[in-house]
This record gives sequence, structure tokens and C-alpha cells, in this order.
Amino acid sequence: MAKDFSRTRRVGEQLQRELAQLIQQEIKDPRLGMVTVSAVEVARDMTHAKVFVMMSGTDEEIKVSMGILNKAAGFLRHILSKSMTMRIMPHLKFYHDQTMEHGSNLSALIEHAVATDKARAAARDEEQDEEDK
Repeated sequence: MAKDFSRTRRVGEQLQRELAQLIQQEIKDPRLGMVTVSAVEVARDMTHAKVFVMMSGTDEEIKVSMGILNKAAGFLRHILSKSMTMRIMPHLKFYHDQTMEHGSNLSALIEHAVATDKARAAARDEEQDEEDK
């Protein structure tokens, strides 16, 4: 059973904080839009880290931004190795986090279902009122 607050989780949270600052301050590519580091999952052996980022834009803009981040992964890893004292600095791999988009789609579906149910209930009530007359 894993500990409640394992070392990989602590390292992931520290990487998330550091990467959020580094991406804003160090990457000067104008094609890179607003990027939010939402989570970092570090492998148990600390050799790899999955960095989940959220960004807005079209699919093409997101694809370009993800390419920029993955190309800058070595540079970011180098800077991180100077600021964090770890024996092994994980290799970084960036992934687009789509949880917000999925959440908004689910919310829209739920709102649509609730509105449809209300409309059907209102129609049934009207039919019942007409039958009672």
C-alpha cells in the first residue's frame, strides 16, 4: 500500500510549481499562448514525468504549443536540475490536459437533459389539465 503523501507525489507537486514559473519566464516563443500546468505525474523510479498542461485555442494552436513545450523539455529539465537538488532529474513529456473541456461538455449535456425533462413534464401537465376539463 502506497503512503498517503509519497515522495513521487511531493516531487510532482514541486515540479509543477517550478515548471509553471519556468514556462512563463524562460520560454520566449511568441506562438506559445497561456499555459497552465495542471498536474505532474512522476514515475516511481523518478526517471520520467508526465506534465499535463491546459491551454486554450484551436486544435492547431494547441498542437503547435505542445510541440514547443516538448522541444523545450530538455532545456526546462536542465534549468530544473540547477534549482532542485535531486540525484535524478526526470525526463519531461508534456500532454494536453482536456479535463476542463470534457467537464464543460458534460455540463452542457446535463443542462440539456434537465431542460428536456422540464419541457416533457410541462407538456404532460398541460395534457393532464386538458383531460381534466
